[in-house]
Amino acid sequence: MFRQASTIAYYTLLEALRNRLMWLLGLILVAGIGISGFLGELAVTESAQVQVALLAAFFRLAAVFLVATFVVTSLVREFNDKGLELVLALPLPRAGYVLGKLAGFAALAVVPALLFGALTAFFAPPLQATLWTVSLLAELWIVAAFSLLCVLTFNQIMAALSAVMAFYLLARSIAALQLIGQGGISSDSLSQKVVAGVINAIALMLPRLDQFTRTEWLAYGGGGWATLAPLLVQTALYMTLLTGAGLFDLYRKNL
Repeated sequence: MFRQASTIAYYTLLEALRNRLMWLLGLILVAGIGISGFLGELAVTESAQVQVALLAAFFRLAAVFLVATFVVTSLVREFNDKGLELVLALPLPRAGYVLGKLAGFAALAVVPALLFGALTAFFAPPLQATLWTVSLLAELWIVAAFSLLCVLTFNQIMAALSAVMAFYLLARSIAALQLIGQGGISSDSLSQKVVAGVINAIALMLPRLDQFTRTEWLAYGGGGWATLAPLLVQTALYMTLLTGAGLFDLYRKNL
């Protein structure tokens, strides 16, 4: 199964590279540098920090959207073209197909992470740029795994992409929502306590993406390998859970 899964991963990555991915990444690089440079010049103070912060935020969002869009559109097109049925007609277990696709998407995520991370190294210390790059890669892997799960569940581009974007925005903002919910508990309102409890319950099920790929590492430093360790643990945990959920959903389908 390993050889078959590696073949699927290879052709998945090859499909992405043949779809003029590098051209798109080049356009994102040029656009990010131009926008951050222009807005950095408008800053009254700390123009260098403002520029690298805007550049990092733009690259992070662009990488997430790029990876999620490719995963969803690639799989939905393959389902519509009956490619999945053709592959599973071969002596290949469904687990091999899912793991091969996920490995290919994970390899694809390395390209924008390294490219964008290498550019941030011109604006930040090498250690902070390295931490930012590794964290971005881990974040993209979680997004790719969740995108794969959404396609296996919904089989539609708009529904899957909407679910991925909602998951990502919620995971990035859950800490702020917790602070808002905790701020109203002091009034002893039962409804506010219920809302805070619901938010905390949701937070337990989501990865803390607000701790990933933090812009202040590049702008002000302060990141270290000890900061990165819990993020890698979260990545391994959620990759395992999302892959298991995707396998469960695929095995219960009658193809």
